[in-house]
Amino acid sequence: MSRLIVLDDNQIELFIIKKMLMKYKVFEDTLYSSDGKNILKFLEVNKSKKNSLPELIFIDLDMPKLSGWHFLDRLKSLYPELRKAIRVYIITSSIDPRDIKRSDNYPFVKSYLIKPLTKEVIESIVQNIN
Repeated sequence: MSRLIVLDDNQIELFIIKKMLMKYKVFEDTLYSSDGKNILKFLEVNKSKKNSLPELIFIDLDMPKLSGWHFLDRLKSLYPELRKAIRVYIITSSIDPRDIKRSDNYPFVKSYLIKPLTKEVIESIVQNIN
């Protein structure tokens, strides 16, 4: 079982993801947030606490306060200080090829996934955790 952070400002999307993850019971601890700044603070405070850090982050790109791209830029600066490698999955409705290509600039981004998430996608992600 793993820890997961889901970062998305769309309450409907958060609800759907929460229901799916609860149904498949693949994560022991999941933090849901719509505020990337709070998640960055959490990562900064816990950067040396391996057991407090998540294995995975699911992030949407289109968010009003702090876009997914700004979050990824800040995470890229913080990433070398983290005691644990965190796999990031972009989960978005954007099918723009420029966005897909841009995600290659972040070595910790493992995949660019188009919403909605499916059971098969979640199972694939979980299989790749270990």
